[in-house]
Amino acid sequence: MADPSRSPRARLTGEDHALLLRLLGIPTAGPLETGDTGTVRLWEAGRAYAAAARRFGMSVVRHAAPPGTVLLRDDVPLPVREAAEDPAFLVCQPSLVLRLGPPGLPREATVMFNVHLDTVAGWWPPSFDGARFRGRGAIDAKGPAVALLAGIRAARAAEPAVGGRVGVLVQAVAGEEGGAMGTFGTRPLVEQGLVGRLNVFCEPTGHRYLPRATAAMTARVRVRGEDAVDDRPEAGHNATVLLGFLGHHLATVLPGRVPGTRVCVAGLHTGERHNKVYGSGQLLLNLAYTDPECGRAAEAALRETLRDGLAAFRAGAHGHPGLARTAGDAEAITSLHWLKRGLPALGGPAGDPAWAERLLESCGLSRWPAEEPAFTCDAVWMSGVPGTYTAVLGPGGLDTNRAHAEGEYADLAELDRYAGEVARLLVAFARGGRAPRPPHPSGVPRTRPPESSTNDPSPHAPERQDT
Repeated sequence: MADPSRSPRARLTGEDHALLLRLLGIPTAGPLETGDTGTVRLWEAGRAYAAAARRFGMSVVRHAAPPGTVLLRDDVPLPVREAAEDPAFLVCQPSLVLRLGPPGLPREATVMFNVHLDTVAGWWPPSFDGARFRGRGAIDAKGPAVALLAGIRAARAAEPAVGGRVGVLVQAVAGEEGGAMGTFGTRPLVEQGLVGRLNVFCEPTGHRYLPRATAAMTARVRVRGEDAVDDRPEAGHNATVLLGFLGHHLATVLPGRVPGTRVCVAGLHTGERHNKVYGSGQLLLNLAYTDPECGRAAEAALRETLRDGLAAFRAGAHGHPGLARTAGDAEAITSLHWLKRGLPALGGPAGDPAWAERLLESCGLSRWPAEEPAFTCDAVWMSGVPGTYTAVLGPGGLDTNRAHAEGEYADLAELDRYAGEVARLLVAFARGGRAPRPPHPSGVPRTRPPESSTNDPSPHAPERQDT
């Protein structure tokens, strides 16, 4: 038998490799990404993931699409509410919850992991060359999802308290990508109490734990003017020039006015033809903020900066005949709309986080630098949940591993490392914060002392088994 003080050996097996390739081969980009409810196969991906988890003792708590009532809130992004007018929108986007351990374990004896199985759009056939997986979702976040199962499996094999007096929950959710912000995936599960004392969101952080997550709001600057023929551009409004000017103005001026907020000037669209002046169009902006007060300040700063930009455009374009009408009517034809706002941000745990940070660091994990900006993910829904500590932790990087881009990849070595981190974390949690030592170099097993097992039943969310 293994020495309980030794670190569990966690490594992805050949079956894990096959599972990841299978998941990468299943298109799971949701309708907000593709515009099509018929191409997303999240039910299939969830069943494959659940089958792999069952093989080492996990059970399905629920595998279901959310009810439409979850979207009847003011902070649900407008594109989500509009898309949900199609009844098939939510039906094709189920979330899965898995459990290791008996029902009824209290929150204090539970660790929850959240990982998303949906991806952004852009699918290509997956591949694995023995060292690197390539495919949509390889790092964000199907690769971490498979490594997570490998880590839980190793922890259970090394420490009988994992899955005994300590429970593990896995939320494998939809609705993380596409701007849904977890409003119909993670949020309902958190509100049902499917959380732990320690909660880990599996996102690429370079193996550093990040106890913060920004929220994002999306603004749309819209121009509604009159079109014109290219031979007489002065007869209409040139939304392309106006929005292009405003895009540059907002990108250069707005960030300096909202400390603590990251500004991304994103999509601009008016038209695609060369022989027409487009009088209407839109410009999209994302503003990520660290706390609600910062978010409100960013809203006010955007309105002010937009007014300044319109004034600057009017002053600069007034003397140009082809733009005179656009300059004169700029304020009248331009409006600001919010597609998403009012979401919470995770600014850090409430109460004393020292116990969790000692636990994480005893497992060889370092904290995300305070001066490095956080990013947006579903961890925001753990904001204000009492009796919990939440961190974002995963392999790779959103930028370095080309998440959301062509050529997305995950290296097997990083996934193996992440599986080991998950295993050490669970074993240390089960042993009251005592991190296991590295594996014995000889690999010689030692005798395990007997474990006591005590349960403290408490109400738990009702089960809904996936058959």
